Amino acid sequence: MTTDTPRPPQIDTSTAHPARVYDWLLGGKDNYPVDEALGEKLPPEARDAARQNRQFMHRAAAWLATQGIDQFLDIGTGIPTQPNLHQIVQQIAPAAKVVYTDNDPIVLRHAEALLISSSEGATDYIQADVRKPAAILERARAVLDFDRPIALSLIALMHFIPDEQDAHGIVRNLVATLPSGSHLVLSHAASDLYPELAAQVTAQYAKGGITLGFRTRSEVNRFFDGLDLVDPGLTTAPEWFKTTPAPEPEGSGIYAAVARIP
Repeated sequence: MTTDTPRPPQIDTSTAHPARVYDWLLGGKDNYPVDEALGEKLPPEARDAARQNRQFMHRAAAWLATQGIDQFLDIGTGIPTQPNLHQIVQQIAPAAKVVYTDNDPIVLRHAEALLISSSEGATDYIQADVRKPAAILERARAVLDFDRPIALSLIALMHFIPDEQDAHGIVRNLVATLPSGSHLVLSHAASDLYPELAAQVTAQYAKGGITLGFRTRSEVNRFFDGLDLVDPGLTTAPEWFKTTPAPEPEGSGIYAAVARIP
């Protein structure tokens, strides 16, 4: 597969970007001083949250692959950090197809790492924004069969979409395009688990020009309206697991869940 633009991406290094800050929090090197400066101002728990998000994604994707899901639409991919989603699922289902999407041009520079698929499967990368889902869906249909179940992965993404940009409506409309038997995989920063830390993180991101919309448990639960939550339901990220050994108990300001589309 090839990416969807032949032009070299234009990267703005004057302002922080969520994908690059996330990369820094995970210990990556694909970020700029402006991203590092923001990351260093965040509380230590932000690094824990990034790791917890990543580990939740690994567990959820692997479990879905064992359940026969072999198509994944991952929006808000971020800078590749191995193992990537397709590496997780193609170990279990070699013919799995994965479409990645992100709006940071730096991710496009690293898209080759996302496109190294198993010989039986396929991967593709789309540079696009979740707030413009029509473009994502149009391109994704070239790889994914929307008549068969698809896992929609929104990991640590929707808290970057404030209420005035209709975060719940965006997810609802994306889910509405998926057939019965598909799944929504979502993690989201909490505003009510550690309120003081949440306020501190939100304030630091705002100083970096990034608006956050952390949400309460009930507000996160709304993303799953009309869907069937998979046990253990809506939990913190470290508390969500299925067939793997239980993660070490630890505090977390991240909600996470997987739900089936009826």
